[in-house]
This record gives sequence, structure tokens and C-alpha cells, in this order.
Amino acid sequence: MGTHVIKMPDIGEGIAEVELSQWHVKVGDMVVEDQVLADVMTDKAMVDIPSPVHGKVIALGGQPGEVMAVGSVLISIEVEGAGNVKESAQPVAVKEAPVAAPKVEAVVESKPVAAPRPATACQGPMVAREADERPLASPAVRKHALDLGIQLRLVRGTGPAGRILHEDLEAYLAQGQSNASTATAAYAQRNDEQQIPVIGMRRKIAQRMQDATQRAAHFSYVEEIDVTAVEELRAHLNEKHGATRGKLTLLPFLVRALVVALRDFPQINARYDDEAQVITRLGAVHVGIATQAEIGLMVPVVRHAEARSLWDNAAEISRLATAARTGKASRDELSGSTITLTSLGALGGIVSTPVLNLPEVAIVGVNKIVERPMVIKGQIVIRKMMNLSSSFDHRVVDGMDAALFIQAIRGLLEQPATLFVE
Repeated sequence: MGTHVIKMPDIGEGIAEVELSQWHVKVGDMVVEDQVLADVMTDKAMVDIPSPVHGKVIALGGQPGEVMAVGSVLISIEVEGAGNVKESAQPVAVKEAPVAAPKVEAVVESKPVAAPRPATACQGPMVAREADERPLASPAVRKHALDLGIQLRLVRGTGPAGRILHEDLEAYLAQGQSNASTATAAYAQRNDEQQIPVIGMRRKIAQRMQDATQRAAHFSYVEEIDVTAVEELRAHLNEKHGATRGKLTLLPFLVRALVVALRDFPQINARYDDEAQVITRLGAVHVGIATQAEIGLMVPVVRHAEARSLWDNAAEISRLATAARTGKASRDELSGSTITLTSLGALGGIVSTPVLNLPEVAIVGVNKIVERPMVIKGQIVIRKMMNLSSSFDHRVVDGMDAALFIQAIRGLLEQPATLFVE
């Protein structure tokens, strides 16, 4: 038998250290080739570290939340044969990783999270595990279990190596619906507490939001927009071309409105380096689309939106959103935006105050569409109304310019033919 040591890989772009976000294995586990061993976090993305070998885990090189240098020992695995460590080499000290608390993620552009449901004593296909035993499950499954009030150690996993899947959680709940104790448990007193380490993507989000609010001079501007006409155009285009070109949401129309409006407001399509005291105005419009992923808020970038058609922008938004939500977006796809568009979708509310995505100087927030009675030419009519809640960096963008910019977007969306008039 030999030892195969896996070191923290060089993920690229000059990164010298990364944060160990989560272990998927523990000392003593048997692993197979390509099985995910750990998640590590860079400045922009979560990266899976797979096993290149079959064997038994004999040592872990860090704990969740620990920042590790590239090239440091991540994990040691006992393998058949000689391994990649000489016998004379000093063995790596075993460092057991504690059980990480489930991660709590911000909710942006996602479906409403169901209220936690109390777990019952006889729900679903159960399996006995020790109290400190950490079952295999992805971060998304752990979050789902937390929302449902399920203890993962009680759930039987049907995935590879016993990994617990979303389907296993649903099966666990489905088989216990008839348990009468559920009703009484809903009113039982609770005195439990849970400490949740701020690590991984949650730590990165916290750092970026704190940095943005401390460094930039935020101010917000809210305006309502009559989107009846653009919604009618969208429905018409989907009916006529949806089968061949794909369905359009409102987002590509908003991206188009940004592109056209920015022609007259180049100071808003900019980045501000406050250390060098330099504002860089860009001709290219790289639109960041704030997206809720399993690991937290991510901002994939639609590059050169100014050179894309309506359907091209729609397809790119869809592709990037899928890549972000499945953790497959590359670093290049998650960086380089010049202005950000954020939408809470059906949860959009009436008004929001989005935080700038530094070093950008503007972020446009989209609220939900509601039907309201409006007075037009002395007549009360029902119109589809939507607010834009946008924030700007007052160090770079004057209040008048911000207001005129949003009014330009309003004019374009209320008269959607102007979106395409050159």
C-alpha cells in the first residue's frame, strides 16, 4: 500500500490561495476516481476537487473556512501500489474536519423558499448513523434539508457512495405524511440554537457587500414604468417566433434598453478605481445579470450586449444563468461587467435598494409587474406597471444624470419600437 497526496491545485489567473469551503469525505471513507472530495472557493466561483485515484482517506489537510495556499496538502489517500509519496517522506498529520453547518444563501431570482417543516419520528426511508457522522450530500441538498427541517443522518442516500439526493429528501417526507405527531410538533416549544459559520460563497458575498457599502457613495432612484406595450410586443414575438427562435422574457428588452440609453450616458457605463482615482468609461456594454445559484449570488456577464440581437441576448442570458446555477460558470464568465441588472422576479416587491457591484458605478434593479388603474387622457384604464429601483455611485454619477438615464430607459420601454430605431 502507498499514499497518494493531493495538493491544492492552481486554479489559474494568479490565485495564490483559496478557501476550503466544504468536505464531502472524512477520514476512513473509501473514495473512487472522479468522486468529489471537497469544494474550494475562489474570489468568484466554487470549484470541485475530484479524486484522481481509488483508495481510503487517511488525512484531511484543512477545515471548512480555512484559507489554504496553492500547493499545500489538501488530502492524503491510501492506495494500492506505491502512491506518489516516498516512504521516507514524513506522513501528513491527520486533521479531522468538523461537521460543517448547512449554508444559508441569499435569495435572488429564485423561487420562494418553503418554511421549514418539522421532522417526524417515522418519516421516510431511514438509516441509522452516529450523531457525529457526516452523510454525503451536496450543498444544495443540505440547504434543502435545512429548509425542510430534516436531519440528514436519518435519511438513506440512493446516490453514488450513498450520497443523499433531493429525491431522497422527498421520499423521506412522503412516507411520513400520515404521522399524527406532525400536527402537535408544529406547536411544540423550541429552544434549540444553531451557529452557522460564514464561509465559502456566503463569506465572499458578505465581504463584497460590506466593501461596496463602505467605499461607494450609494444613492438610489426609483421610477415606475408602464410596461404594457413592451409586454404586448413580447407576447406577439413569442407567438410568432418562439418555436423557432426561443421564448423571450423581459430581461433581453431591459438589456436592449440599457444599451441604447447608455449611448447618451457614457459616464454610467464605467468603472471607478478609487485607489488610483481614475474613472474608465467603456464603449463595450458588458451586462452583469445577478443570478441566484446553489452556492450563493453570482453575476455572470453578457459580453458585448451592444452587438447582440434581442434573441442573441436572450439565449446568452439563459446559457449563463444555467451555468451559474449549476456551478459550471468559468471565471471569465463571472467577471468584467460594466453595469449590472438585478431582478427578484416574482419576488420583486415594489421597491428595493440594490448594492453596487464594485468597481461599477450603476446597478439597475427590476421590481415585479403589477396591474394597476392609471389615468390616461382623462380615462381610468388598467395598465401593467413596474418599478425600476436603481443605485448609483455618487462619487461618479450626478443625481440629475442618474434620473435622466432612468427616464431614458422608461421612454424606450414605454415606446418599445424606439428600442430598434437607429
